[in-house]
Amino acid sequence: MKQSHFYAKLSRMKYINRWGLMNNTKSENLSEHSLEVGIIAHCLVMISNKRFGSNLNAERAALLALFHDSTEIITGDMPTPIKYFNPEIKQAYKEIENKAADRLISLLPDDFKEDFEAIIKINSDEDKNLAPFVKAADKFSALIKCIDEMRMGNDEFRKAKEATEAAIRSMNMPECDVFEREFLPSYYLSLDEQD
Repeated sequence: MKQSHFYAKLSRMKYINRWGLMNNTKSENLSEHSLEVGIIAHCLVMISNKRFGSNLNAERAALLALFHDSTEIITGDMPTPIKYFNPEIKQAYKEIENKAADRLISLLPDDFKEDFEAIIKINSDEDKNLAPFVKAADKFSALIKCIDEMRMGNDEFRKAKEATEAAIRSMNMPECDVFEREFLPSYYLSLDEQD
């Protein structure tokens, strides 16, 4: 039986630090970020189902979120200001991500490849309905990082916080409004204040 390196490669997410251009009081790695995005994506879909009458798969959203940045194991973390600097760079990076996804999927046993291609590349209609929730969760994770840094007195994240808040608002998702109103304020509190 041929060995697969896929899961060992995924375990290296913990070595990929995010926010490389920023002065961080605490570094954040890709594993931590992916877990948080998974938790928040699940919450956003739950909000959609419970408050807005949707019938979406929250567990699938969490799964897609866990793998949403998995290609960065191969590409590394490209800072957002660079990734979206202009349409040409954005398109080139998208092509790099697709090649990285293919490379990652190639590490799997043949009978796993189709399943993971659907997860990593998000290519089914159901998953395309979940993609905005994963994107919103990704933004909320970035916002929470900004909040954490600013709570530690790091003003370096002030502009990133403002830009991320604007990006969340521009998504026009009522689920984001609910998360921001009901869940986000606790992130500003100390541990003792959260009881």
